[in-house]
Amino acid sequence: MAVLISDGAPDRVISRTEKEAHLRAFIDKLGYVPKRVLLLPPDITRFYSEAGSITAYLHAYLKGRAEAVHVMPALGTHTPMTEPQIRSMFGPDIPLEDFLVHDWRNGVKKVGTLPAEFIRELSGDQLDYAVDVEIDTAVTDGGYDLILSIGQIVPHEVVGMANYTKNVCIGVGGKDIINRSHFLGAVVDMEKLMGRTDTPVRQLLNHAFETFLGHLPIQFIMTVIGRDGDELALRGLYIGREEAYRQACELSRQVNLNLLDEPLKKVVVYLEPGEFKSTWLGNKAVYRTRMAIADDGDLIVLAPAVREFGEDKGIDALIRKYGYFGTPATLKAVKDHADLGGNLSAAAHLIHGSSEGRFRITYCTRPENLTKAEVEGVGFQWASYDETAAKYDPAKLKNGFNVIDGEKVFYIGNPALGLWARKELFQKG
Repeated sequence: MAVLISDGAPDRVISRTEKEAHLRAFIDKLGYVPKRVLLLPPDITRFYSEAGSITAYLHAYLKGRAEAVHVMPALGTHTPMTEPQIRSMFGPDIPLEDFLVHDWRNGVKKVGTLPAEFIRELSGDQLDYAVDVEIDTAVTDGGYDLILSIGQIVPHEVVGMANYTKNVCIGVGGKDIINRSHFLGAVVDMEKLMGRTDTPVRQLLNHAFETFLGHLPIQFIMTVIGRDGDELALRGLYIGREEAYRQACELSRQVNLNLLDEPLKKVVVYLEPGEFKSTWLGNKAVYRTRMAIADDGDLIVLAPAVREFGEDKGIDALIRKYGYFGTPATLKAVKDHADLGGNLSAAAHLIHGSSEGRFRITYCTRPENLTKAEVEGVGFQWASYDETAAKYDPAKLKNGFNVIDGEKVFYIGNPALGLWARKELFQKG
């Protein structure tokens, strides 16, 4: 289908008025008045995606025209949003009864299976399993005549570029496609995927969507967010399907990809308390910087609110048990232990979160959240957040290079907003 809305440039700042005009124009282009609408935005972990304001506007705009407008955050395996999180992200006006909760274990329906031969081809003969495609029953059987997937295009460690079909197939998907797609991404080498439009995992998700969900009335609203000085700006807004996704990816690479000439000896990353409460999410500090950090370098993660490893209690237990000890150790544990072998997304996360011994990762937490023993138990080094933040003060550091006590330090205020890599590594991948 043709691109319905395309507006973006590296120096573009799309105002609220322009954004809302684009959304109205998109609805007009549909050519019909929807009766039942389902909005699929991300959860609080993508707070800065502009999906919250887009969802709130669409809910208000469509509510008076449709019989029902529901919002189901695309949680994947994340914890359901609390009421304060809902209000923080989506504002005060959407009634709580209009929110649906995705249950990735029990609330899904199998719509098809991707054969093992297809996965073997995608993995270069490294994996030999089929993938069941399970999707939330609200999407498959909810009787909606318009489903809008809303989210941000940004470099991503599993699929290459976040959002698009991932928001549906993973965000409101079931355990098999979540687990096995993530493991595929880990096995084929994340450093060859990140920041790329076409990857094996993207091919899996696109094929699953087009084969089993393509007949549904689903459209994708995709944002590109960049920095405008010290503030964030909406650089791009694209609505449609495949071609809209590709246009958004091109802009995201211009806006969100930070290519460096030399490896970084010390990187300090701040995990904003409202967004990052687990290493499951906070390890974006690892994923998004690993291609920039020098051998024997240091990654210091300032994590004032991180208090757990997994968003899900079962996954948290697996991370505590097996830790971030690198690919060989994780693959052996998958082979030898049924609990990890049965949760391949957790196994993939353990691979993603390791530096493979190439550089040091120090998590700086508050002991009342995560203790030194807990952090070191999963394979990271530990330091006190308050003591470390006194030296590397996130309120004073600027994004990019800083000099602290004569030492050159590279600071990142939010790892979710981009990908940092040495030019030579990104070009090789």
